[in-house]
Amino acid sequence: MAQAGSADFRGAFLQTAAKGWMFVVVFLLSLSFSQAQPPPPSPSGQDKPSAVQGWQRAIDENPNLVRRTQEEALAGGLFQMGLKYFKGQEFSQDYKKAAEMFRLAGEQGDSRAQYYLAQMYIHGRGVSRDPIEALKWYRRAAEKGHPLAQFDLGQLYRRGQEVPRDYSETVKWYQESAKQGYPPAQLNLGVMYEEGIGVPRNYITAFEWYSQAAAQGSPPAQCALGKFYWHGYGVTQDYAAAVKWYRLSAVSGYQDAQYNLGQLYRQGRLVPQDYREALKWYRLAADQGHAGAQLNMGVMYFEGLGVPRDPRESVKWYGKAAEQGEAMAQYNLGQMYLLGQGIPPDKNRAVEWFQRAARQGFEPAKKKLHALGLDG
Repeated sequence: MAQAGSADFRGAFLQTAAKGWMFVVVFLLSLSFSQAQPPPPSPSGQDKPSAVQGWQRAIDENPNLVRRTQEEALAGGLFQMGLKYFKGQEFSQDYKKAAEMFRLAGEQGDSRAQYYLAQMYIHGRGVSRDPIEALKWYRRAAEKGHPLAQFDLGQLYRRGQEVPRDYSETVKWYQESAKQGYPPAQLNLGVMYEEGIGVPRNYITAFEWYSQAAAQGSPPAQCALGKFYWHGYGVTQDYAAAVKWYRLSAVSGYQDAQYNLGQLYRQGRLVPQDYREALKWYRLAADQGHAGAQLNMGVMYFEGLGVPRDPRESVKWYGKAAEQGEAMAQYNLGQMYLLGQGIPPDKNRAVEWFQRAARQGFEPAKKKLHALGLDG
């Protein structure tokens, strides 16, 4: 299962976070004032405390809170300045200046700035690429509860490229992010439990995390739910629910779900058999590079299912799937070359494709090579 891409969710989280800093000063000072006791009345008993006196008393009685408020306001302002340089809003885009602003804000404890700075180090924007420095800033932001930093930190430990692979750390940070409702973390945590990576395999827990991500519109999670309902993994088997989730995911453009829907329509399982509908879903997935869908497009054109028979079109789709390593497509393409169907006959090319399929253990290809007097 593919990991969550997450660009849309990431953008929404950052946009929401960027709006919050300006309210810090007002809120904290209001809290200070509301908790402060009013000054005693004057001896005459007629003077009333002014607003200025109230604020001054709040400041006098809460110096640490006021200092922290000032620091947070400063950090928030620096972050916003960095964001403007980063995005080229109001200023010319300047990654170096953005990094400087993010560093100043990050040193003041702003988790958003820490996260952006980590991203700049990992991609080498405005600073020299430095995975170790990126890890430091990711961790600082993650420990302050930044959900995207927590997720990306988990990703670093899962890939094991910039830092040594550590699945227990991956699961830990996915969980922290997922508990805050970040869908890509919920999705990937589901994958970890489904496949037993860093945790004991647990379909029930995987189903729970997939469900949370799917409810927020994650197409890969919706497709995973379809699979779980279809096979009864961690939930009572329910084919109707499986079709529902596959369709939701497919409509959102997720290629695995589109392929699965194509299979259902071609076979007439739980939906009326409809080759044209099958072809529609196969094509959507195939155009995104799904090898299985490309193979089936070749079959549909070769057999004339839902479309006029067209061996040349069949060769095209077999070729796309074969180049991706789909063994059956490699075998079928070899047959097309051998028999000259949709393409001029070429025994050498046929043997080449049979051999590539045979090296993957595809038995029909091995038998074909044997019949041609060749080994696999």
